[in-house]
Amino acid sequence: MAPSDLLKRVVLEPDVRAEYLSTLLNVKVDPVTTADTIVIIIGAAVFGITALMIVFAWINIKYRPIRAKNMTWTTLMHISGILWFLGDIPSNGHVRLNGVWIICKLWVVWFRVLFCYIFASMHIVRFFALDRVFNQNKPFRGITNIIALVVVVVFNVLFCVISQVVSDEITVASLKDLELCNVTQHYRIAALVLQWVLWAGVAVLIFRLRNIQSSFNEFRESLALFIMAIIVLIETTVTNMAFLYYPLMLRHRLEKTLMDIIGANVMVWLIIGQPVYMCIFHRRRYETQWLEKLTRDGRKAAYDVSSGQGGTTAYVKMGERDASMLQNSHINFGSSDAIHTLNLGHGTNDYFDVAAMNPDGNTLTSPDAAAYSESNGIPLALRSNLQIRRPVLNTPTMFNVGYSDMNPDGRRVI
Repeated sequence: MAPSDLLKRVVLEPDVRAEYLSTLLNVKVDPVTTADTIVIIIGAAVFGITALMIVFAWINIKYRPIRAKNMTWTTLMHISGILWFLGDIPSNGHVRLNGVWIICKLWVVWFRVLFCYIFASMHIVRFFALDRVFNQNKPFRGITNIIALVVVVVFNVLFCVISQVVSDEITVASLKDLELCNVTQHYRIAALVLQWVLWAGVAVLIFRLRNIQSSFNEFRESLALFIMAIIVLIETTVTNMAFLYYPLMLRHRLEKTLMDIIGANVMVWLIIGQPVYMCIFHRRRYETQWLEKLTRDGRKAAYDVSSGQGGTTAYVKMGERDASMLQNSHINFGSSDAIHTLNLGHGTNDYFDVAAMNPDGNTLTSPDAAAYSESNGIPLALRSNLQIRRPVLNTPTMFNVGYSDMNPDGRRVI
């Protein structure tokens, strides 16, 4: 499609423009209507609700099931989704393309394409982090985290820089008089191929993570997330290939933007929706179950579960690499630290009551005795809810199983 030389200096009214383009392109052209505004409002509302959920998650970042979701990358993912949606508004024709909206390369390349790619890349980094910890038994923090971020930025920005410097005639052109962004077929194909490559990378990582046996196993959530992504990607591919002028057609542009809104938000909800819901409605019970599963997963060292004021677990903080090695394990209890214990079915109270124990220190005075009291905040040095057992040769200890054993009275044996 090329602009008409006769219209280079003519400003067309919306109805006249629609009639002219319909004749020129042999498609039914719909001017911008109230429906376009409604879609923009719906998108803003949905992204706002998801943003509130992320804010709630950050406020409760000490809640371990939420902290395990790598909120930094999840937040960056959501921000990418918002900027992707912002690029959709002019690219999909929901506003009249005049003023700043007619700078087509800005919105198509640097917002829609770039942040759509970054959104997919964030999933790659997040799954790579799990793969590195659970399959490669290596930490993912510090320099590794920085390298991942740099790779994501450089890879995606490089494509957009090339798109910017290459001639508009083979990428994206602004047709000001027609209020139209012209995206060439070759550029559409190149952009779609790269998007499919990114999600293929996500598929490979999800497959590698299928057998994680721990509280970090997200295979079902990841599979649902991937299916959602593929649905959106198929819809994007079909729309761009079958309807070259879909931004001019009301039904197709509404469908395209709504699919992007749904996909970008559902994928974030699949990641942190469950722990946020459980934090609100079943906070203590869910965290208890989550931590108990963590002790049985064979990967305890992959996640530091530490005690401290405001914590809810009697577990100790383990080293990053191999919890079976004494030199890499440590207890981060200080003499002034207060430790909370799990409610393991001995009653509704949270803290251990020494008076409920027999002189041997290992059994309750009676089956119905309450083993816990409300002595909140007692320093560890003055508490008796931990039994210290001296290691005996060939006797298993916390250092070769990862965490301490459970006594019948609910105490952890270290």
